[in-house]
Amino acid sequence: MSCVKYIGVDDPDIDLFESQYIVPEGMCYNSYLIEDQQIAIMDTVDARKTGEWLENVKKALAGRTPQYLIVQHMEPDHSGSIAALVEAYPGVTIVASAKAIQFMGQFFEGKTFTTKAVGEGDTLSLGNNTLRFFTAPMVHWPEVIVTYLESEKTLFSADGFGKFGVYGADPDDWACEARRYYFNICGKYGAQVDALLRKASALTIEKICPLHGPILENDLLKEAIRLYSIWCKYDVETPGGVLVAYASIHGGTRAAAEAIAASLSAKGATKVAITDLSRDDVAEAIEDAFRMESMVLACATYDGGIFPPMHNFLHKLSIKGYQRRRVGLIENGTWAPQAARIMREMLEKMKAVEIVEPVVTIKSRMKEADKPQIEALAEAIVRK
Repeated sequence: MSCVKYIGVDDPDIDLFESQYIVPEGMCYNSYLIEDQQIAIMDTVDARKTGEWLENVKKALAGRTPQYLIVQHMEPDHSGSIAALVEAYPGVTIVASAKAIQFMGQFFEGKTFTTKAVGEGDTLSLGNNTLRFFTAPMVHWPEVIVTYLESEKTLFSADGFGKFGVYGADPDDWACEARRYYFNICGKYGAQVDALLRKASALTIEKICPLHGPILENDLLKEAIRLYSIWCKYDVETPGGVLVAYASIHGGTRAAAEAIAASLSAKGATKVAITDLSRDDVAEAIEDAFRMESMVLACATYDGGIFPPMHNFLHKLSIKGYQRRRVGLIENGTWAPQAARIMREMLEKMKAVEIVEPVVTIKSRMKEADKPQIEALAEAIVRK
């Protein structure tokens, strides 16, 4: 029987995770209890769910007292109930990185905790089981540690290998929301995720327990590691796939985007996704941009610049580390088209992004005379 008990909570009523990511199925905050001669609790939960979580803790303890609280990550969705746990169990020692202990003073002014700092390779014996700690800076905060339970070949992975959604969601649908989660939460930190994967490769891991989403084991564990190995290197997950992202004011640019999407499919693109940046989930567009081999941006000129939904999308791509992709441009303008120039300037600040020629300019509405250029751009993208 496993010495690990799940004591996390679901938050089905939250609408925006981190006040920006749409989570239609809600979110879970995972926490675990390790039973041994000395009991360790792995992370707390968001303050939204403190009461429910403390009830789970109490039930799992069954009258006993925890000796340790392991804090792997200080972001409030995981650290929000630290003070409440210490108040309930005053003798608990908080085990965390030195940086996390510093952060606790910032989040909990005036609170005094008993702490124990751990670093790379440090261990903590619970009796029959030993925890081994590894630093994971910038996955995706600087204080992060992950924890290996040697006896059960289990890695507690902090935010790594997490996903949007509640705990009991269908694990067969893991990749979609895990991908959206990864590129929007951890996407900027591919090198740091890669470094963590290299550390993990030296361990025998049969189970990963993340702070969001399901526990990963068996085939799902293998698939998660395979995908993370692609994502952290900014490699292409869907070769030949193209994202068509458009920002249209009155429908003219949308028509051009739909036309090139149809042409790309007809010319053999393996997968074509199309998104309306004014209405669709931008986090999903970010996910598809990283997933696909190429992208086409279609944008209306607006106030001498680009329509704001496109500017927002490109800004987010930039801060998430978008790189090593090929991008085609379609601009629209009634009297002074400027969108392509500005999109190019923003893309050229990103790493190894190639602009595919020809750049297509339409005036107000796509006409028959514009279609050869649309076809030429689609051919150039598919050909490579």
